[in-house]
Amino acid sequence: MQRQSSVPPICRSFFQRPAPEVARDMIGTTLLVDGVGGVVVETEAYDRDDPASHSFRGRTLRNASMFGFAGCAYIYRSYGLHWCLNAVCGAEASGSAVLIRALQPVSGIDVMRDRRKVVDPRQLCSGPGRLCQALGVTGSLDGQALDTPPFAVESRSETVQIVAGRRVGITRGIETPWRFGLSRSVFLSRTVRA
Repeated sequence: MQRQSSVPPICRSFFQRPAPEVARDMIGTTLLVDGVGGVVVETEAYDRDDPASHSFRGRTLRNASMFGFAGCAYIYRSYGLHWCLNAVCGAEASGSAVLIRALQPVSGIDVMRDRRKVVDPRQLCSGPGRLCQALGVTGSLDGQALDTPPFAVESRSETVQIVAGRRVGITRGIETPWRFGLSRSVFLSRTVRA
């Protein structure tokens, strides 16, 4: 499924910055996998000095892609159940990434509904596991560059209002306000609270 767009794609240099900057700047961009996806409305940043990060204790087989080049996908299974998609950031081998938590569905909505077995568009990509299921993201894409097929990430087409707060679903580093969301979006996985 191909989609024509006049919005420029994001190149790898976009990701060669600290994870919190990339996480904030990803809000309002468009993420597609084989033409299926939408507008990024929620992200979380993680870096190697962060006790909540998978890279905090160093490189392992599971998190190896997190130490890859900026702009590649780091995909892991959460609790052995759900795939989660991250964009690797910063300098190579820095262990920084941005978790893509939610999208506003825009392209391929019927495909997402079929994959998720739900009709309500607010339930298609509101959470990292739902998002990956809707977009067909699995571990087979771990380490793949986000600027090459099947991925496409496009720049924001307009100015957006962003809110920041504490990350969710973690037990360490909970005070760090590295969760970002599109203000007033009904597609967030949860309300962003300071």
